[in-house]
Amino acid sequence: MTKNRIAAAVIAALIPVAVAQAQAPATKPAPAAPAAAAAAPQGKALYPQAQFDMLLKERMAQGQPDSPELRNAVRDELNTRELLLREAKKKNLDKSPEVKTQMDLMSQTVLVRAYIADWMKGNPVPDAELRKEYETIKTQIGDKEYKVAHVLVEKEDEAKQVIADLQKGQKFEDLAKQRSKDPGSKDRGGDLDWNAPANFVKPFSDAMVKTEKGKFTPQPVQTQFGWHVIRVDDVRAAKVPSFDEVKPQLQQRMQAQWLDKYLRDLRAKNGV
Repeated sequence: MTKNRIAAAVIAALIPVAVAQAQAPATKPAPAAPAAAAAAPQGKALYPQAQFDMLLKERMAQGQPDSPELRNAVRDELNTRELLLREAKKKNLDKSPEVKTQMDLMSQTVLVRAYIADWMKGNPVPDAELRKEYETIKTQIGDKEYKVAHVLVEKEDEAKQVIADLQKGQKFEDLAKQRSKDPGSKDRGGDLDWNAPANFVKPFSDAMVKTEKGKFTPQPVQTQFGWHVIRVDDVRAAKVPSFDEVKPQLQQRMQAQWLDKYLRDLRAKNGV
C-alpha cells in the first residue's frame, strides 16, 4: 500500500467522526440529561458515572430522546460490559498479546480522532478559500448544460456505420439499443440526460459543444472508452447552486484536503 493510500485510509477512517466533533459547536449540542428523566428504578451501578453520562450523550446525539427507557438501556449496557470485562480478566484475556494489541489500537484511534478534531477546529478553511474553490468549479461547469445521447462501439468502422444508418433515416434510439456497448444508457436509447461539459472526458465534451441542437456528430468521436456517435437533443443555461447551498459540502471536502496536506507534511517532517 503506498503512502498516499495509507493517508487516504487514515482520512476515510477518522475524518467523519473528526468532522462531526469539529463542527459540534455549530450545531445544537445534545442537552444535558435532566434529572427528571431518571425516574426509572435505579439498579446497582458497576460503572463510573462519567461513562454513563458520555454514553447517554452519544445516544441522544444520535437522535434518541432522553427517557427512562433510554437510561435503563444505557445502564444495562454498561453493567453488562463491566460483567463481561470481569469475566474476561478472570481468564487473563487482557494479558493476551493479540488482545492487548487490539486494545492499544482502539485507544490510539480514540486519541487520534480527538487530535484531528482539535486540529480541524484550529484550522478552519477560510471563506475566501471556499469562494475561490466555488468559482473554480463554476468555471469548470460552464454556463450551459446539454441533453445528449450516444452510441458507443468498439471500432471506428462500427461508428461510421452507425452514422451511415442514421443518415439513411434509422432511429438513433434503435441503433443505440442494438449496438451500443454502454450498459448504462443503451436500454434508454443512448440517453445520457442533462450534463455539463465538465462531466465528460474532453474529446466527448469538445465534440458535444460543437454539435448543433438536434444534430449528431458527422464523424466518430474517440475516447478511452471506444468510439462514440453523439446526438445533442437540447441545450439550456446551466443551473449552478449558490455558494451558500454548497458551502457545507465544499467545507468538508476542502477540510479533508487540508488534513491530507497536513498529514503528508507531518510524515515528511519526520522522515516517514
